[in-house]
Amino acid sequence: MLKHRGFPGRLPGTDHQFVIRRANPKGATRLVARERYRDRSPADRRADLAFMAALWDHFGEAPFERGNLDAGRLAWLFGREVIPAEQPFDPESYEALLRIDLARARAAFPEAFEAEE
Repeated sequence: MLKHRGFPGRLPGTDHQFVIRRANPKGATRLVARERYRDRSPADRRADLAFMAALWDHFGEAPFERGNLDAGRLAWLFGREVIPAEQPFDPESYEALLRIDLARARAAFPEAFEAEE
């Protein structure tokens, strides 16, 4: 499992983690798209925004390996702002390649991209 050095471990002041410390011996957790409902807490929304900003700062438009990125946090963005970068895509692989769908990410999280403008 690739460890993304320099990637933030969690959202400061919360328990929302962005990376995992070690690989699961039973295999990677399956990536599935989670529905983001309007009644999510402000802390969850901040975590989504901070995670998207960290993905953009760390990887930009380039495809990236899933590695030690937290499956639970990725699931909130997967299938919308973060999409598979390869076909066939294995949702249960730490080596799976992902990429940011820039148009959808900018529409959903404009604050994550303000620093570059």
